[in-house]
Amino acid sequence: MNTMRKPVAWIETVPEAEATGEIKRAYRRAADANSGQVDHIMKIHSLHPASLVDHMHLYKTLMYGESPLTRIQREMIGVVVSAINRCEY
Repeated sequence: MNTMRKPVAWIETVPEAEATGEIKRAYRRAADANSGQVDHIMKIHSLHPASLVDHMHLYKTLMYGESPLTRIQREMIGVVVSAINRCEY
């Protein structure tokens, strides 16, 4: 088994402290209720705020929408896929 770590993709983002206008509003909507921070996975959309809002909508539909899967089952699938992909998220 190859134990070498895959490189992480680099995507330019707008830091929260520098956000203005549309991206600042999108960041406010995306901020975690507990920490007040925006997840890195959401910040990758910072150069295109509409895609951040669309990503949030997709996530909420997949995780909270009507489904034969429970919320816990959906989270477990996400964890397994992330582990297989060696995703640090």
